[in-house]
Amino acid sequence: MKKIRKSTKVAIAFFIYVSVTAAYLLPRNTEVSNLEKWLTVAVSYVIVLLLWLVLRKKEQMRERRNKDEQSIHSKK
Repeated sequence: MKKIRKSTKVAIAFFIYVSVTAAYLLPRNTEVSNLEKWLTVAVSYVIVLLLWLVLRKKEQMRERRNKDEQSIHSKK
């Protein structure tokens, strides 16, 4: 079984949070237009996607650095 990365767990948690919050609060909000509601949700999803990409890249850089350090130590 493949291990789920921390970046994916965090992104899924935020995705669920945004979805539940939108499902609960958007129908009750009558002060803004429907376009503004859906635009806010779409921007929130884009932010979650960007967060996932940044965290994923950071994990890959950390893994690459660890591999480089291990290869340096094994050569000594």
